[in-house]
Amino acid sequence: MYDVNGRRGMGLLGERAVVLGGSVAGMCAAGAVAPYFDEVVVLERDLIPDDAEHRRGVPQSKHPHFLLNAGRRAMDTLFPGYEDALIDAGGMHLMPSMAAAHCEAAGWIPRQESTMTMVYASRLLIERTLRGKLSEIANVRVIEGVNIEGIEVVHTGASTGRVTGAWVTGGDDGPQRALIEGDLVIDTLGRGSLVSDWLVKAGWPEVRVQSLDAGVTYTTQWFAKPVDLPESWWWHQLSVMPTSDTGSHPPEHDFLCQIFPIEGDRVLVTMGSWGHPMPRKDDEFRETATRLRTPVFAQIMELCEPLSKVFVTKSTGNKRRRFDELANPPANLLVLGDAICGFNPFYAQGMTSAAKSAVLLADMLRTEADAGKATLEATFPRRYFDAQRGLLDDIWVLALARDQGYENAAGTEIAPRWRRRIAARAGWPIFNLISATSREDEAVENAFTAVFNLEKPVTEMVTNPRVLFGIARFAIKRALRRNRLPIGFDAQENPPSTIYRDGRPHPGGRAHVLPRASVGSAVSG
Repeated sequence: MYDVNGRRGMGLLGERAVVLGGSVAGMCAAGAVAPYFDEVVVLERDLIPDDAEHRRGVPQSKHPHFLLNAGRRAMDTLFPGYEDALIDAGGMHLMPSMAAAHCEAAGWIPRQESTMTMVYASRLLIERTLRGKLSEIANVRVIEGVNIEGIEVVHTGASTGRVTGAWVTGGDDGPQRALIEGDLVIDTLGRGSLVSDWLVKAGWPEVRVQSLDAGVTYTTQWFAKPVDLPESWWWHQLSVMPTSDTGSHPPEHDFLCQIFPIEGDRVLVTMGSWGHPMPRKDDEFRETATRLRTPVFAQIMELCEPLSKVFVTKSTGNKRRRFDELANPPANLLVLGDAICGFNPFYAQGMTSAAKSAVLLADMLRTEADAGKATLEATFPRRYFDAQRGLLDDIWVLALARDQGYENAAGTEIAPRWRRRIAARAGWPIFNLISATSREDEAVENAFTAVFNLEKPVTEMVTNPRVLFGIARFAIKRALRRNRLPIGFDAQENPPSTIYRDGRPHPGGRAHVLPRASVGSAVSG
């Protein structure tokens, strides 16, 4: 299985690329490099049957996963037809402004059509569909049940140093230790990757690590939807944002909660918070739901049938390894996904970041191949990390902006106290203001949608004069009570299904699934 003599002839940029890790980042990386190497070998620790459920290597699979626009489009670029395959497998293409009941500070927000659409599916289905598309690529081989024991390097720590393969045990060869050589090695082993430690032992300088952990904990339980939905359940997704009240209030009012739709007529019920203790048992979970800002959340849970125990995660810190700062990063080694930059999963940025990094890699490899190069130059990792830095900087700033506002935050990126106080007091009110403005101002909506979906950096939005003018204008109109749409409806009542068009209410109804992820038509009420 590991006989290097059995490899085929030279590909465009090398004989073999080795990907360490077979989760979303690893599969995207494999899809990116496949056209430019004779063979791509993906090494995965877990054994993954076709009907794989939760596994050790993806603990976040038990919780909701938003596949943002930038992420699903990146995956579709790497694996043409991925979006449609995900929909065919049970994923739902929805317009959140029409298909979601969303509770902000002032209550339930009004429904209306918008430009934002999203695909809703479990992490299990997202990965399973991606794995199916990867299996269609003839020169990609996935080896499961493999433990990565180390990396092979030559000219350690020197300017000519390079990584030439990975040492493994497991797979078909069982406990026997073997070397899988590669002309390119890609680390997608996640937050727990030891590759940077192995490089230090081999003579390279330590990679600087940035971190910020705001103590986010969230809990999720899986439910089956009732066969007959009540008339008040017109929505697919229900979300409750934290209160903007900075005075005394129940801790549950600080929670961010979701009833998240997935395939198979199921929903994931999630409650999360920054620094508060969270329920861990079924009865505690249900009891806590009764103390949220709206009674609707608990009422809906009572209609559903539990399918799982309560899952809890506290692995939510932001962590970034600065490979881009190495003066001489080892040749032939790249790092993608959580292995280089892991975000607070509450913000749904991880899969999209990994997919975008893989598209960046594919674009840079195409440039190398088009230039007629037969192998990757030793400077390629340096150039890739430089380009990847700009992509990650944008997402990193967005992730830290919220988490830096909490007194309990820890890590290297803690903000000064004065800034933390401002963020704590103004963070959610500013978000609510931008959200409300976007419902009445097309320019703000487009900018907000692009930032939310990681299609444009937040710095571009907050420095855009038109956006700033729009937000200020709306704030004045709201103060004068001249806003076109209601700011919010009573959170103690069921979310209204009324649809607003041109600022006027129309009878509402149930939200329907869009036919395809690539179609931009509106959800009808």
